[in-house]
Amino acid sequence: MRRQVLLFISVLSFSAVFGQVSYSVPEEMAKGSFVGNVAQDLGLDVKRLRSGNGRVYSGDREYVELNTERGVLLVKERIDREALCGDTSPCALHFQIVLENPMEFYSVTVEIIDINDNAPTFEKAEIKFIISESVAVGAKFDLERAADLDVGMNTVQTYVLIPSGHFLLKLQNHADGTNNVEMILQKPLDREKNEFISLVLTAVDGGEPQMSGTMQILITVLDANDNAPVFTQPIYKAAVTENSAKGTVVTAVSASDADQDLNGKITYSITNTMDEVRQIFEVNEENGEVSLIGRIDYEKKRHFQINVRARDNGGLTDSCKVMVDVIDMNDNEPIIKIMSKSAVISESANPNTVVTMINIQDPDAAENGKVQCFMNDNIPFHLKLNTNNFYSLVTDSELDRERASEYNITVTCSDEGVPSLSSSVTLTLQISDVNDNAPVFERSSYEAYIVENNTPGLSIFTVKATDADWNQNARVSYILEDSSVNGVPVSSYVSVSADSGVIHAVRSFDYEQIKDFHFRIKAQDGGSPPLSSNVTVKILIQDQNDNPPQVLYPVQTGGSVVAEMVPRSADVGYLVTKVVAVDVDSGQNAWLSYKLQKATDRALFEVGLQNGEIRTIRQVTDKDAVKQRLTVIVEDNGQPSRSATVIVNVAVADSFPEVLSEFTDFPHDKEYNDNLTFYLVLALAVVSFLFITCLVVIISVKIYRWRQSRILYHSSLPVIPYYPPRYSDTLGTGTLPHVYNYEVCRTTDSRKSDNKFGGAGSQNVLIMDPSSTGTMQRIQSEKNILDEPDSPLEQKPPNNDWRFTQGQRPGPSGPHMPYGTHIRWTSKNGTRATGGPEVAMGTGPWPQPPTEAEQLQALMAAANEVSEATATLGPGTMGLSTRYSPQFTLQHVPDYRQNVYIPGSTATLTSNPQQQQATAQQATQQALPPPQASSQAEPPKAAQTPASKKKSTKKEKK
Repeated sequence: MRRQVLLFISVLSFSAVFGQVSYSVPEEMAKGSFVGNVAQDLGLDVKRLRSGNGRVYSGDREYVELNTERGVLLVKERIDREALCGDTSPCALHFQIVLENPMEFYSVTVEIIDINDNAPTFEKAEIKFIISESVAVGAKFDLERAADLDVGMNTVQTYVLIPSGHFLLKLQNHADGTNNVEMILQKPLDREKNEFISLVLTAVDGGEPQMSGTMQILITVLDANDNAPVFTQPIYKAAVTENSAKGTVVTAVSASDADQDLNGKITYSITNTMDEVRQIFEVNEENGEVSLIGRIDYEKKRHFQINVRARDNGGLTDSCKVMVDVIDMNDNEPIIKIMSKSAVISESANPNTVVTMINIQDPDAAENGKVQCFMNDNIPFHLKLNTNNFYSLVTDSELDRERASEYNITVTCSDEGVPSLSSSVTLTLQISDVNDNAPVFERSSYEAYIVENNTPGLSIFTVKATDADWNQNARVSYILEDSSVNGVPVSSYVSVSADSGVIHAVRSFDYEQIKDFHFRIKAQDGGSPPLSSNVTVKILIQDQNDNPPQVLYPVQTGGSVVAEMVPRSADVGYLVTKVVAVDVDSGQNAWLSYKLQKATDRALFEVGLQNGEIRTIRQVTDKDAVKQRLTVIVEDNGQPSRSATVIVNVAVADSFPEVLSEFTDFPHDKEYNDNLTFYLVLALAVVSFLFITCLVVIISVKIYRWRQSRILYHSSLPVIPYYPPRYSDTLGTGTLPHVYNYEVCRTTDSRKSDNKFGGAGSQNVLIMDPSSTGTMQRIQSEKNILDEPDSPLEQKPPNNDWRFTQGQRPGPSGPHMPYGTHIRWTSKNGTRATGGPEVAMGTGPWPQPPTEAEQLQALMAAANEVSEATATLGPGTMGLSTRYSPQFTLQHVPDYRQNVYIPGSTATLTSNPQQQQATAQQATQQALPPPQASSQAEPPKAAQTPASKKKSTKKEKK
């Protein structure tokens, strides 16, 4: 077996590559036999065949199939060259290999090589000749040719005639490759010897293995007929149009015989065998006319050869050929075959995308077979001619599903025959959607109205957006964009339904708080990626009459009486006062009208309906009551209307004392009195509870301090009044401590009382630690025992030598009056009372507290007693006051033990040893702290200097 491969590859302008390959295979190959490796020959990858869904397209019966796994062509079914092509040579199969994604096709030609599978056959098993014995030697007798369906060397090559005593064979070859078999008489016949002669004609082909066929020839020898018929020409030519009607005369043949009578009578017949000539043509035995008895189709066969034989009654014959050419008629419309197509294409497809591949076939010839194809206009597609009769339908521009979601593409093909024939096919192409359109709102902005005091969850308005896309890409969701209204997220005001776009109120709106607000809603589709658009929605709150009027003047108070005075000399129309009211509503809900509801004397006053002015409507007389009580009602214009009332007290008098005496006993409102009684009872209960609690606390503190004082009083430890060298008073610049000042104001009405509290100053106490030998500890205690009047640490009263009258003293000062109380009492008649002397001066163990000088003298007496104990410390830095520097020593201190000068007095104190000693002992006992509290006691305050004393005196005077 030989196989030939011819490969042609061409690159087309629209980027699809087509190729052509040819193979040669013998016929009658078994199913599944190998034809050719098309993948290798075309340079294709086997994966490409699989991914492109490679297949064979032939348009008719498929004899070859494509194995995409191996990339080879295999025989799909038995191929019989004789059935496929007949006597046409060469015989070939033409088909295409089609690939998709992208669309490509390749042309394949498979030539079918003939094998010697058919033996020569004769149409008749035997033929008979009647030959006159007078036939001359060399007479020719035409024999039937054997038919062999094979071609080339496999067809009939030679004939053999047995026996060959009287006759021999002669093959007459023609230019078209056919030959005639003639039997030639080589030896005269003798009827008397052989009346019947039987011969065998054998036809032998040239194939391997060689095959043959036989036919029996029976010859009857007659008496003499020495002239054979002769045709006027050996070849006749004729033409007939296809589809001609039956009975149409194609041509006529003619032969002549020189004999006469029966030997000269000629009959005509067609001697063609093994083809369809006898089914299509017939010859008239009498006149030799060749006519049609069947249908002629140019597309099936274009040429016919008719063998006509003329025979006389003597058995002599002659033959000729009639060559009939079939003329083509435009009787076939173009055939449109879809090789591959896409039912759906994305709207995002690029231009020149192949949608469908079409093969156009027209069996007609010449101009009748030339086809032109076109398609309907105004669609974004066009046809491209790839190769002969192959078209590609490609996109011409960008697609938009929103403009056209489906195209019905009609492809019409027409030939150039007369009349022209055409055919068409309609392709339905769906455009798949791409999310290329954002949602669009019906309006550029929205305004909606809602009445205030609405129910939360109320539907306000509906926004609507549409998306030109399809399915999921057109599904619109509504989203409330984040924003704020007066600093509050807009989501606390409204909400939007994601599916329907319905806007709901989240809260109840108040027109007086917010009159309108706006926000943005985003419409987003369900595509990937999603597209969106925004719109602004403005909500306008409509007012309701939900607020009553508010009276601004006259102001209504619970316990005060405000009266307008009208002199008795007032004329008619005298303006008494004006009721001023407002309504926070808007529009007609805020239109106010004033009416006089009640009055002591309705004939005396009137109220302006619009302005609220109260005027007299007649002359005031002496008979009119001084106290006039008017009740004015203020109404708005809402539906339903709301109102407020105000009481106006009018005093008809010429002088203020007259009004005061009349209005002293003006009754309060019952409601006010009831409220006042409730609050008074509540206040009394609270004060009683606080008083009992404070009393218990005070008694507990007193008992505790008394126990502490007893412990201090029975102690006998000495105290050295020693000031540390670096001691400094950080809480003040003077030597006097701060005091507490209270200012208490009282009136007849307890609700109008007030208290004022002054700041308290802290005190510093210096105490010598008995365990130390030269240092002092400065300790700040939370509670200063010296601040209490009953404390045992207070300075004891001096003896009679130290006693001075009140007039001789510069004024009260020192730590013995830590609390000063000033009471201001306002009675009903306007007088103010102060407390007695005990309130102003305080209570204590002395009738009058000691002065600074007395304290200093007692201190110096104690220092004299302990001078010997302190002498062992050496020259120290005992400062007597924070006003001295740390370097100040006792050598620089004046000897106050000799003479003591008291400012503001003419007395001079001298030292008394016995008195000083007794005083020092008393001071030591008084200043001794209890053992367990020695570390917590405060240092004593520094004594006042004359300068600081003057400052303190000025304070007290103030």
